[in-house]
Amino acid sequence: MKKDILSGIIVALVSIPISMGYAQVAGLPVVYGLYGSVLPILVYALITSSPQFVFGVDATPAALVGGTLVSLEITPGSDEAIAIIPVITTITALWLLLFFALKAGKLVKYISKPVMGGFISGIGCTIILMQVPKLFGGNPGTGELFVLLYNIWNELPAFNLLSALLGIGTIIILQIAKKKVPKFPMSVLVLIAGAGLTAFCHIDGYGVKLLPKVESGLPRLAIPDMSLLLPNGEEIIVLSFTIALVIMAQTLLATSNYALKYNYKINNNREVLAYAAGNAAGAVVGCCPVNGSVSRSGIADQYGCKSQLMSITAALTMVLVLLFGTGLLEYLPVPVLTGIVISALMGIVEFGIAKKTWEADKQEFTIFMAAFLGVLILGTIYGVVIGVILSFVAVIIRAVIPPKAFLGIIPGHEGLHNLSRNKNAYPIEHTIIYRFSGNLFFANINAFQDDIDNAIKDDTKQVIIDARGIGSIDITAAERLVILKRNLHAKGINLYLTEHAEAVNDQLRAFGASSLIEEGSVRRTVSLALRAAGVNKPYPLEGISGDEEYAYVEANERLAEFEWAFGEGAGEKMEALAAEVAEKLVHSGDYSMENIIKTENTASWGRIGLFDEDELLNRLELYFSELEEKRHMHVDEIEQMLEQRRHIIEEKLKELSPEALELLRRHRKQIEDHLKEKRPEYYEHYLELRKRLEEKQ
Repeated sequence: MKKDILSGIIVALVSIPISMGYAQVAGLPVVYGLYGSVLPILVYALITSSPQFVFGVDATPAALVGGTLVSLEITPGSDEAIAIIPVITTITALWLLLFFALKAGKLVKYISKPVMGGFISGIGCTIILMQVPKLFGGNPGTGELFVLLYNIWNELPAFNLLSALLGIGTIIILQIAKKKVPKFPMSVLVLIAGAGLTAFCHIDGYGVKLLPKVESGLPRLAIPDMSLLLPNGEEIIVLSFTIALVIMAQTLLATSNYALKYNYKINNNREVLAYAAGNAAGAVVGCCPVNGSVSRSGIADQYGCKSQLMSITAALTMVLVLLFGTGLLEYLPVPVLTGIVISALMGIVEFGIAKKTWEADKQEFTIFMAAFLGVLILGTIYGVVIGVILSFVAVIIRAVIPPKAFLGIIPGHEGLHNLSRNKNAYPIEHTIIYRFSGNLFFANINAFQDDIDNAIKDDTKQVIIDARGIGSIDITAAERLVILKRNLHAKGINLYLTEHAEAVNDQLRAFGASSLIEEGSVRRTVSLALRAAGVNKPYPLEGISGDEEYAYVEANERLAEFEWAFGEGAGEKMEALAAEVAEKLVHSGDYSMENIIKTENTASWGRIGLFDEDELLNRLELYFSELEEKRHMHVDEIEQMLEQRRHIIEEKLKELSPEALELLRRHRKQIEDHLKEKRPEYYEHYLELRKRLEEKQ
């Protein structure tokens, strides 16, 4: 309870400048931001299934409302704005109530992270550009990117140096504090400092604008005048739908993240009901639509909040502010309040998503940027439409171009493996094994056929499709498979479709492609297809010198799993694992064989295969050898244990198959060659270590 109460007080204090700023963004007098931090929060707290999320006046709904006032040619802060905004909030609450009735919360999972991130980031940047002139004494702008930039230029004649120093200084201080002292409510301290400058230094006499006088007292409850909906009903209804959708999506996604983080469950539909009720409460106090606040929820989390007692405390604290503290608000400099708002908005701009998607998936990055630029340049609704359309395009692209690979065998290893991802995998002679991990239909059958045609060589005798990822086909794909089989047969090449579900065979028959089944081109497994083609175990592999032949081992042991899992990053991951295991061993002080094995198996990756364990032991030997030099440790016992474990691995692999042991030795040689070329100092150290171990034996 102590942590919840403290969290609530801190959230209320932080909400004072933020909610007042967002009220101005929405086109309301600042006091309505405080009104929106009482009743809506209380109502939400009583209904929500989340024990720690914060609700209140927030950036995105405020910006959407502010933009709509401009399009309706309503002056922000006017009596007309004060009358129409509760109507918008009411319609938003009704949309959310409809979402609750339709159980639409489950649809949020279909809104991609890049779309939501780009949308929110666009909103955040738009509001920041609106507020920039207020940092130096000008008037805020409205509209989209180019209009806002033009407004900033037009307001430059009103530039006040002291205002600019206060506003920009506020942003710098808050950004530094966010990194250095994240738990400290620096925005409250900055606000107090700004009020102090007004009270004692009279900075308003130097051209710094102050907030208008705020009347004390609690909000008056009133039913919004719904007759105001008539002149601009269609635009308001569309806007409210957008706001409701954003509130549901953004708040549910963020609330779900906290639920996953702390291992509790939320009821999505109950959450949507809480959003509807919170907005209904906001409407009767005259507030703009309210939303879940990621930034204030983060603050509550930092202070150990575990229940909605936090929200109740925050609301009661705001009541005290409204009753006894409003007289202090007229001392607040506008640039300082603007700096606080801009700093808070910088926290919702998710360029981290842009960076991740750029590095991992250019399609996702394109979707993020399209939603972001759409909002920034064209406006909120257009940005959402663009992002959603691109999301559907991305889904189509993934269906048309699913994951696919050509497969081969790692000698002594179970199963088939991606030839491009595993350097120790070899193709079977005269054989193409092609894995296609997606449903086969008219839009991707051309790419499917092109991959096979391009892979065929002069000596190819059979093409085997590993179709375990194909759950269905359409009539176009069925007909093309028949044609593909006929064309390959004319070249003396057999075609086999394997590993797929039984339903695919039913579809082949239904679409007139039963000849594939009747003529033996459909086989249950890859090995049966190879047998049907006359390729028997042990399978001859391409690229291995000599006349040896290899068969993959039917065993559970996973060899070279790190290469499979991490690709080019396998070396770095293995190095990190070696460091983790070594540190645990040093910390425990127990270097027995049993503890070495136990520590390996309980490391972050979990139990690793024999092949990877051998490489891990090599790295551990180097690691402990370095510790001996740096810390003057005696590691003879450790090195002996590691060497014994290496011999055990060799014996196990020998039992598994002679080919696996031979592959292990080749792999060791590859590691040595890699060290010699890339890390010569380590290579010399490695040779000295091996020599010393041999002398001990």
